[in-house]
Amino acid sequence: MAELDRDNPFYDYVPANPPTETKATTVTTTGSTASRRWTKAGVVETDDGPVDVDARGKAADGSTPVPAIELATPPEKKVVEPVPAKLISTYTDPDTGDIIDVYDNGDGTTFEKIRKKGTLALDREREKKDALEAKRLAGKSAYDILYAEFDRYGLGSLVADVESFIKDGLSEAEFTIKLRNTPAYQTRFAANAKRIANGFAAIDEATYVGLEDKFQSIMQNYGMPEKYYARANKLGVQQYFEDAISKNIDPVTFEERIIEGKKVIDANKTTLDAIKQFYPSLNDGDFLSYVLDSKNAISDIQRKVTSAEIGGAQIGAGLGATFAGAEELAKAGITGQAYQKKAANIAEDTLRGGQLASIYKQDPYTQQTAEANILNLPGSVAAKKQTDKLKSLEEAAFSGRAGAGAIARDRAGVL
Repeated sequence: MAELDRDNPFYDYVPANPPTETKATTVTTTGSTASRRWTKAGVVETDDGPVDVDARGKAADGSTPVPAIELATPPEKKVVEPVPAKLISTYTDPDTGDIIDVYDNGDGTTFEKIRKKGTLALDREREKKDALEAKRLAGKSAYDILYAEFDRYGLGSLVADVESFIKDGLSEAEFTIKLRNTPAYQTRFAANAKRIANGFAAIDEATYVGLEDKFQSIMQNYGMPEKYYARANKLGVQQYFEDAISKNIDPVTFEERIIEGKKVIDANKTTLDAIKQFYPSLNDGDFLSYVLDSKNAISDIQRKVTSAEIGGAQIGAGLGATFAGAEELAKAGITGQAYQKKAANIAEDTLRGGQLASIYKQDPYTQQTAEANILNLPGSVAAKKQTDKLKSLEEAAFSGRAGAGAIARDRAGVL
């Protein structure tokens, strides 16, 4: 690239440090081909110091000195001293308890600075924890009371189902409500729901368990088989007791049922034969279940048992035994024991009366006639007249032979 012609006005070259006017100096230089005359025209300030140059900017040795670059001195910066912030107010944070100062920056803005850290948040957290612990302890106390109460009846396991509510700090009453809603409780005290359905009020647990204990004692005292009061599961449910409680059967009535059941258990063979004849669907075990079933009225149970006892006495005396006949006698107030005492007389009168009625062409003298006469049943007046008539006929025919035997039989109620 051709060297810039610094002396050509076309290029408008102006050196950074134009050569100062100096007194012209002439130097003669010699080269290999020719000699040239050099005349000082000025001085160029370089990084190494001032160098004399000619009008072309050439040093005497023919080099072109490079002017030093003048660094501009930046304008002096004015340091602005900060205006100190001014405290304008102080307040306490209601949530944390921090003491906070509010400052004015002097430019219309403000900032806050914590002067002292507060403890309100920590205090509240501590109070909250203390309250939860107190609540838990209160719940634990209520739970322990309830557990102890139920454990007295062997039902502590029921209360264990609500132990998880201790943390909620429930009262004993609240624990009881929670407990009564658990499936295990509702299974154990199922009779209460049935009582309500039957129009009776629910009873508390102590009363409920107390009734069960009384029922069981009654059964044991009368020697009832254990299967009738055994607990069906680990919760202690007793089927017959649940049924009795649900129907509001009191211990006195329950005992009356057991007495009837006991009669069946202790019955003689003829009474058991009568039961099988009168109630073919019931054996002695089924009869006990029938007695304990609250659907069956105690009056019906008593009549059935009495009928069976009467039927047993009839069978034992060789008399005819029918369910209808035995039940009629039971309805009339005749007990099995009362019939048993008169069974032999009834059998003898039936046999003798039938013979005499046949001999004297009278109305048939039946077992029912003898029973009405001897047991003084409704209709006994007619039966007595029929008996007396047969006696008169016999006496008229055999007056000479009746003797003391006939009188003795008459006194005994026998023809």
